[in-house]
Amino acid sequence: MALVSGSWNARPHIASAGTCCLVGVIFQQTLFVANAGDSRVVLGKKVGNTGGMAAIQLSTEHNANLEAVRQELKELHPHDPQIVVLKHGVWRVKGIIQVSRSIGDVYLKHAQFNREPLNAKFRLPEPMNMPILSANPTILSHALQPNDSFLIFASDGLWEHLSNEKAVDIVNSNPHAVRLFLPCLDFLVVLISVMVVSSSGHKMHGWGGRLIEPSGCIKNWMRASPVY
Repeated sequence: MALVSGSWNARPHIASAGTCCLVGVIFQQTLFVANAGDSRVVLGKKVGNTGGMAAIQLSTEHNANLEAVRQELKELHPHDPQIVVLKHGVWRVKGIIQVSRSIGDVYLKHAQFNREPLNAKFRLPEPMNMPILSANPTILSHALQPNDSFLIFASDGLWEHLSNEKAVDIVNSNPHAVRLFLPCLDFLVVLISVMVVSSSGHKMHGWGGRLIEPSGCIKNWMRASPVY
C-alpha cells in the first residue's frame, strides 16, 4: 500500500501490477503448500514396483476459468451480476483479470486506486464497495512418503501446454537432467520456468533458464512483488 500510494501521482500504473505466488515448505516430513493465483505444484509418486509414476496435484488454483472459483466469487459478491464475465471465450474477474487471488493488483482491492489517472482499461464503471481480489493463499499439506519422488513447481505458462501427467513423465523420463539432489531430502524439487515465444506467427513453448534448480531444504518459488 505504501509503495503504491507513494508512486500514485508519478506512476499510477503500479496499482495494476500483480503476481501469483506459490510457496512450498517442508517441516518434519510434511510438505506445506501455499498458493495465491494459478501456479501449480505437482508431485511425482512411484507406483509400487511397476516403474510407473503417478501425478498428484498438491495445490488449489484461483482462476476464473474454473467453475468452483466462479461460484466462490458469486457467493462473495451476490449483488454483482458482472463479477465474472466471459470475454473471447475466457472467464475473467470483472472482465479484466483471470486470477481471483494475487499479490499486488491493488486496483481491484482498494477503491482509491481504481480511478484516474489509472489506465481506463483497469477502471471499473461502478464504485467498488469491497475488495474484489484477495491475497489470501490456499494452504494444503501432504505427509511425505518413501515413494514420493519429486515435486514440480511451475506457473500457468507450463500448465497451459502440459497436463500434470505429461510434466511428470518428462521429468521421470529424463534422469540425466535431474542428477542433483537436495542434501537434506530423499527426492527432487523441480523448478520449471516456461517461456512462450512467437516465431513466424506460431506460438511455441520451451524451457527458460535451468530446468532443475535445487537450492536448499526449503523451496520457495515466486516472482518478486510487494505484498498487499
